[in-house]
Amino acid sequence: MSTLPIAIYYEQPNWFKPLFAELDRRGTPYVALNAVDHMWSPEEHPEQKYSLVFNRMSPSAWNREHGDQIFYTVGFLEHLENRGVRVINGLKAFRSELSKAGQLALMEQLGIAYPKARVIHRASQAPPATEGLRWPVVVKPNIGGSGAGVKRFDHISQLEAASKLPLGNPEGLALGMDSTALVQEFIPARDAHIVRVEVLNGKYLYAIKVHITGETFDLCPADICRTSSGVDLNRAACAIDAPKSGITVEGFTPPPEAIADVERIMAESGIDIGGVEYITDDRDGQRYYYDTNALSNFVADGKNVIGFDPFAKLVDWLEVEAGFAAVSSEVLIGA
Repeated sequence: MSTLPIAIYYEQPNWFKPLFAELDRRGTPYVALNAVDHMWSPEEHPEQKYSLVFNRMSPSAWNREHGDQIFYTVGFLEHLENRGVRVINGLKAFRSELSKAGQLALMEQLGIAYPKARVIHRASQAPPATEGLRWPVVVKPNIGGSGAGVKRFDHISQLEAASKLPLGNPEGLALGMDSTALVQEFIPARDAHIVRVEVLNGKYLYAIKVHITGETFDLCPADICRTSSGVDLNRAACAIDAPKSGITVEGFTPPPEAIADVERIMAESGIDIGGVEYITDDRDGQRYYYDTNALSNFVADGKNVIGFDPFAKLVDWLEVEAGFAAVSSEVLIGA
C-alpha cells in the first residue's frame, strides 16, 4: 500500500472543485499543484513525493492569460516520467491535446472519419487553403480549448477580408500560440447536437448529447447546466454558475462502433481519461470525429444526467492506481 499522496496538477480551479471535494470526502491523501505558481528543479526526486501525478493542465490556459504554463508543463511532465513517476495523461497525451492537426493526422492513420481540413501557419494561407473544401468553413487555432479562437466563414470574401487583418484584431484570424491553424469544413449537425464520449482507464465511461445553437464553439460539458427537457441542474455541480444560453445536455448511449472508434483514438493518443466529440453530418448522415480532449471536464450534475457520479468512479480508479485500494473489475474496465 502506498503512503505517498496523489498529486493533482491543474490550472483552471473551478473545473476541478468536484474532484477535490470527492477526495476530501474520502480522506484520500493528495496534494494540489497549481500550475500558476508551480516551479520544479531537475534535482528533485518526485518519485519520493507522489504516488502518481494526475495531469489536468488545459490547452485553453492561453485564453485565461496562463499560456506560459502550457509549454512549461511539457518539461515538467518529461521530468516526472524520466524519474519513473506514474503520470495519468502524461507527456504523450498532453502533446496530442496540444495539436488539433496531429489529432486529425492520427484519425487519418486509423481510418476514422473527420471533417476535411488544411493546416496553415499564416493568415494569408487561409483563402487558398479552402480549395477542395465544402463551405461553410471554420478556422481554428491548432492549440485550442473551450472553442477559443474558432470562427466560421460562409463565403470566401469573408475569409479573404479576415485574413488581411493584422494578428490580434478581434475580427481577424486567430492562429494561436504556435502560429498554426486549421481551415476545416463546418459540419451542419443533424438534429442540432453533438455527442461527447468519455473514457476512464481508456475504456468507455459514458456519453452525452449536447444540443447546440450554432452560435458558440465552447461546449464544455461542466458549464452546461440545463437538461434537454429544460430542467436546471444542481448549480453547485456547475463550473460556471449560469446555463449557457440555449445549450442543453442529456445522457446518451452511442452505437458500439462509435465507442470502439473513441477507444482506439484514446489508446493511440496515450490518453487515460478524456473525451472525444463527434458530429453527424445532416447532409449525408456521415459521423465525423472532430475533437480529442485529454482534459476531461465531466458533465455537471452527473447523477441527474447520466445516472451516476463520474467523479466517484474517477477517484475509485485513482486510488487503485496510487496503491490505496484493491483492484476491482469495475475499475479495470472503467465502467
